[in-house]
Order: sequence, then C-alpha cells, then structure tokens
Amino acid sequence: MQHLLEAIFLGFVQGLTEFLPVSSSAHLRIVGAFLPDAGDPGAAFTAITQIGTEAAVVVFFWRDIVRIVVQWFRALLGRIPRNDPDARIGWLIIIGTIPIGVLGFLFQSTIETTFRSLWIIAATLILFGVILGIADLIGSRRRELKDLTVGHGIVFGLAQSLALIPGVSRSGGTITAGLLLGYTREAAARYAFLLAIPAVFASGFFELYKTVKGPSHHEVFSMGETAVATVVAFVVGLAVIAFFMRWISRHSFLPFVVYRVALGAALLVLLSTGVIQP
Repeated sequence: MQHLLEAIFLGFVQGLTEFLPVSSSAHLRIVGAFLPDAGDPGAAFTAITQIGTEAAVVVFFWRDIVRIVVQWFRALLGRIPRNDPDARIGWLIIIGTIPIGVLGFLFQSTIETTFRSLWIIAATLILFGVILGIADLIGSRRRELKDLTVGHGIVFGLAQSLALIPGVSRSGGTITAGLLLGYTREAAARYAFLLAIPAVFASGFFELYKTVKGPSHHEVFSMGETAVATVVAFVVGLAVIAFFMRWISRHSFLPFVVYRVALGAALLVLLSTGVIQP
C-alpha cells in the first residue's frame, strides 16, 4: 500500500510540475529522494507518467490540434497554400521534434544515469531559471504563432532537446527560446505544449514497451502503480494547464524564476551537508 501511495503522490507531482517551467523530471527525482521506498523513481516511470500529462495537452488543445492536422494534410495534398499558418506549424512541429529524438536516442544511457544526478539537477534549476528570467525581461513579446519561421522552428526544437537533462524543463526551455525570439508569453507556451506532443508520446510509449517486454530491476514501481500515477498526472495536469494559460496572460514568469533558484540553492545545501545523496 505504501508503494501505491508513493506512486500516487509522484503522479500528483508530475501533473503539477509538467507544464510549469520548473522541470517535472527534476521534481520527481528530488521528491523521490525523500520518500521511504521511491528513491529515484527511474526514467521509465517519469516517461510513462508523462503520457498522462501529455494526454491532458491533447484534451485541452484538441481544437488547435485538429485544425493543425487537417490544414497540414490539406496543404500536403495541394488544396491550400503550403504557407498556410496552421500547416506551417504542423511542419515545424515535425522538424522541431527531430533534435530531441536524435539526441534522446544517442545519449539514452547518459540521460538515464549521469544526468539524473542531483548535483546536475540543482545546477540546471538555477542556471536555466536565471536564463528564463532574463528572456522574460528582455523579450519584445510581439510575435504570434502565425509568425513562426523554419529558423525559429529549429531553435524551438533545439531548446526542447535540452529538456533531456532533468532540471532544464521541457516547457521552460522552449518558452525561454520563444521569449528570446520575441514571441508573446501565451504564444511561446502554447507552442511549447504542442511541440512536446510527439516527443513525449514517443518517449513514453517506448519506455512502456520496454517495461512490458522486460521490466528492469532498476524500476521502483510496478506497472499497476505506474498506471495509477499516470491517471493522477492526467487529471492534475489538465487543471494546471488551464491555470497556467490564464496566469501568463496577466503575469510574468518571475515567481517561477525565484522558485527555481531557491529550490536549486536548497538542493545544493542539502547535498553539501549530506542530508540527501546525489
């Protein structure tokens, strides 16, 4: 029962932090270190529970997704101009997914081991928190999604690939790139969520396949416990998306910047004093 309760709690953490620019994978790693049995929940647990939060993205942005897919096919068949804004977004999501797919495949072992060190997580929380704050401060916030170019799409894709390192934050890295390119907060966040769909589903279902095929002795939670955590992540994530999109329409990212830096600093103290192990 304790294992199940820990899985549910971690699913809640995943749903709460996936869409905020604070890194859900870092939070699962940090919170797990304080739970009696979880320790490091593992890359597979993290990736599979992200299926739940990404399903929340599909539900919340369903109309946008359908419109983009339909327009992409129509442009592909020559029924509408190829430079149609929605069709272009479809192409750029495909292009932007390539970097994280290639890097994730090439560095899979490092991502699942070395990059999960709490020392690295503390450093990336602070560093990329500061970069997010600078981007939010100096960004012109004039561009909308209709202004996306191929060059910008590539930059967004490269920024998303940084999320392979826990602590960077998938949404945070992509939003930061969008702000530096001059996009509005809402446009940067919306595109960050849409861009993540192929990569997160691919990673999650790949890890699910590996787990079903041959469970690793490194995994802490059973498939049933992970499934429950994934459902919890979906429900919580859906509520967080709605909150976050309302928040950024009126406020800056400063609270998230302060939180990231404070959490990273606290983590460094805990590691330096031996309270937790890396």
